[in-house]
Amino acid sequence: MTLLEPTSEPEVVAHVAAARQDRRTLSLRGGGTQVGLGRPVAADVILSCRALTGITLHEPAELVIAAWAGTPVAEVEAALASTGQILPFEPVDLRPLYGTAGAPTLGGVVAGNWSGPRRIQAGAARDHLIGVRFVNGRGEAIKSGGRVMKNVTGLDLVKLQCGAQGTLGVLTEVTFKVLPRPESTLTLAFAGLDDRRAVALLTAALGSPYEVSGAAHLPPGVEGAGARTLLRLEGFAASIAYRADQLATLLHRYGGPAMIEGDAAAALWAAVRDGRLLAEPRDRAVWRISVPPTQGPTLVDALRGRLAFAHLYDWGGGLIWLATAVERDAGATAIRDALALIGGHATLLRAPDAVRTRVPVFQPLAAPLAAVVARVKASLDPDLILNRGFMVAEG
Repeated sequence: MTLLEPTSEPEVVAHVAAARQDRRTLSLRGGGTQVGLGRPVAADVILSCRALTGITLHEPAELVIAAWAGTPVAEVEAALASTGQILPFEPVDLRPLYGTAGAPTLGGVVAGNWSGPRRIQAGAARDHLIGVRFVNGRGEAIKSGGRVMKNVTGLDLVKLQCGAQGTLGVLTEVTFKVLPRPESTLTLAFAGLDDRRAVALLTAALGSPYEVSGAAHLPPGVEGAGARTLLRLEGFAASIAYRADQLATLLHRYGGPAMIEGDAAAALWAAVRDGRLLAEPRDRAVWRISVPPTQGPTLVDALRGRLAFAHLYDWGGGLIWLATAVERDAGATAIRDALALIGGHATLLRAPDAVRTRVPVFQPLAAPLAAVVARVKASLDPDLILNRGFMVAEG
């Protein structure tokens, strides 16, 4: 398969225009860290933006940064760290899950709307994305948004591109609002809770005024350890000390928490963020399931007896990472039957190609919404040359 690696937006335009003219389909890549995501795509050409790199704008006083889509996330985070700032949504790194090398790119983060534990407080990647440049399937360069947050009318192309997985355009540049880096971080770890008590604890903590920025539960057996329920506090040291004391008092019926700080806490939250805790053994399928937070244990209970699985909770119980056997449909029928009763959606992040070909990888859309999505796709990529078949089967 031909590999194209443009180094500028005009080159991207030329490649897409040529592919459209020649009726060739394009499989879009960034740093190559998410190979194995989505339905297998039988494209004619791989178009990789990993050579389209560099920070194009960084205004610390305005809390804004922009970069070409192939820029490594680590490069952007290093530039922000030099001015005491962060990407507040904690970009997910899927290399542990897929066993891939390379470097996650900023465009890849936007394509998947990949957001980590801080999403419950700061919002998702989509909430901080304020501008994009992309090349549509017609071979046209389009700019949407800018350097400030603003209300829009009509089709919001910025938000539309975030999470579209490259099916609506080749991202070339992205612009984010950023936030100051917290001075200190502390994690409270409660031991021995079952799923329902743990989610009740997380719900109480998130409903308190104590600004929890991470809320996760690791059931017994994850990493061979006992059950751990985690709350993260960030901010000024004096504020954290006060809030930790108040939370311990508020949640006293769940026992006294251990305190985790420094590198140990950072590594634990990164493992939760990236699905690393369920990455092994590598022959298991892995799902990422979003539900109403209090309904997480209900979904897990509905699966018991139908599936063998390992799981953990993030986002206060609203995000379930689930590892299942790959036999038959990797648990798709049982999972989506349970979701039909409580609401939510499930994405099959990892499974063999054969499973991802016959099982819907992304949550199937209701017919009216699917029709809207098809019309939007037709307006931006009328010949279906961009990541054809990546999200749903396409002609």
